[in-house]
Amino acid sequence: TIINSLCQFMATLSSGDFLFMHHTMRAFGRTEVIDNTLNPDFVRKYILDYFFEEKQNLRFDDFLGQVYCTLGEIVGSPASRLEKPLGGIPGKKCGTIILSAEELGNCRDYATMQFCANKLDKKDFFGKSDPFMVFYRSNEDGTFTICHKTEVVKNTLNPVWQPFSIPVRALCNGDYDRTIKVEIYDWDRDGSHDFIGEFTTSYKELCRGQSQLNIYEVVNAKKKIKKKRYINSGTVRLMLTFLSFPVSLLLTASFLPFMCFRTQIHFTVAIDFTASNGNPSQSTSLHYMNPYQMNAYAMALKAVGEIIQDYDSDKMFPALGFGAKLPPDGRVSHEFPLNGNTENPYCNGIHGILEAYHQSLKTVQLYGPTNFAPVVNHVARYAAAFQDGSQYFVLLIITDGVISDMAQTKEAIVNAAKLPMSIIIVGVGQAEFDAMVELDGDDIRISSRGKLAERDIVQFVPFRDYMDRTGNHVLSMARLAKDVLAEIPDQLISYMKSRAIKPHPAPPPYSPGDKPQTNPV
Repeated sequence: TIINSLCQFMATLSSGDFLFMHHTMRAFGRTEVIDNTLNPDFVRKYILDYFFEEKQNLRFDDFLGQVYCTLGEIVGSPASRLEKPLGGIPGKKCGTIILSAEELGNCRDYATMQFCANKLDKKDFFGKSDPFMVFYRSNEDGTFTICHKTEVVKNTLNPVWQPFSIPVRALCNGDYDRTIKVEIYDWDRDGSHDFIGEFTTSYKELCRGQSQLNIYEVVNAKKKIKKKRYINSGTVRLMLTFLSFPVSLLLTASFLPFMCFRTQIHFTVAIDFTASNGNPSQSTSLHYMNPYQMNAYAMALKAVGEIIQDYDSDKMFPALGFGAKLPPDGRVSHEFPLNGNTENPYCNGIHGILEAYHQSLKTVQLYGPTNFAPVVNHVARYAAAFQDGSQYFVLLIITDGVISDMAQTKEAIVNAAKLPMSIIIVGVGQAEFDAMVELDGDDIRISSRGKLAERDIVQFVPFRDYMDRTGNHVLSMARLAKDVLAEIPDQLISYMKSRAIKPHPAPPPYSPGDKPQTNPV
């Protein structure tokens, strides 16, 4: 699924412009130059194709420094708004860049408009005013995003601006009732433009054309409070408006709004520690820790985890193992924390999971059998507590062989299909994975005790199908992640639609106490 996303930049830095590098690290675009300001708000936007299942690296260059991030980081941030410090001069604060993304509506209309103003406030001591207009689109979280600036009309209180054309989706994202805010400024050479006043409208109102309904009072709120006899700071009139290239809106559910407002994705990994993997100390084992390259388990974990972690705000992930004998008494467990902490199985980032995995190989004894149901039910317990659309849970199971508790696993998956949850199964090694294909349910929907699963929530792939023949592990991991994660957006949407859930407003800033707590395993 391709979702167009609209990227826009603001920054707190010295005046200048930004060079935007796409994930291929080729120059993708350059912002306009804004002179004489430490807080530029760039108007120019960039349209990118967004893929949930891919790691889309971005770089932003300014003469003071650079910022690296992924498109997923921007989308996965609260209200899809990411702030990052500019890295450039060691030991020196070079400012902050603010990146925002919004899904583009399917509306491809263009609007052409022209405005004039009458009796604007005089701001210049030796002249009149040099007015220009700034248009802002309102966002779902109540903030505003700049979308157009007119030219400056010099030395007049009754300016007539040139006609301009703008995509309707940039003005209101295809929502004709969405508020449009317009600010009027007096231009100053040093960049400290004087605020004259503002008004609000909507595209629906603008479509009425030239009439009394499209004459707006320009109001300066601070001035209105100070002066009892204040009426306005002038008026603005719409002189011209028309649409071109009209097409009808396609009203379909989409993944991106849930990420923006703000469904949190929780990622859990479960690793197969059964004896069929082979002795970890021998090079023939699937768990063998080669000092020069990752094994298949580590590659599968890193490939999927590095993409999905962009959608988890604190990067703390539960990591479980199954099918091993645990110290000190040798009991067999199908649901144990890799970090050894039954009260808190969370690991810090994908690197933390890999460290816990490596440590577990030194402390547990590989055994068996291969049971999936305990880890599926483990994640399902937490998904059951968050069915309002605010949380979505993804379980990654990495395994080497034939499943031992097929009936129980099918029942667990059928029950989990009613919950905000998806399951990814990656098969490593050369075993036959016929049972995993059945769990995938692409051809025949999985059932248990005569009951069909409400949704298809399982995606299975054998890692061997993605191994690059030239030994390029980076390419192998990218291929794997692309295929196993491609279904997650549709699975999330299918759950939301089944419960008639619409995107939630952005919640208050995240605090560590908001993380779903895991009971002892």
